[in-house]
Amino acid sequence: MKIKSILATKPEEYAAKLKDLKEEYFNLRFQHGVGQLENTSALLRVRRNIARLMTLMRAQG
Repeated sequence: MKIKSILATKPEEYAAKLKDLKEEYFNLRFQHGVGQLENTSALLRVRRNIARLMTLMRAQG
């Protein structure tokens, strides 16, 4: 997810997007722990997207 795509969404939708990303990250961590995750770079991608979104939320107040 690029910062431009985050900025294209409304600030009211940030919380819902953050919740979705956190759920996705939880599921990926669970799959990784069980040994079913083939694309381990997905963990890093989702974690960075969460950080981007949280940074933007903090910056906008």
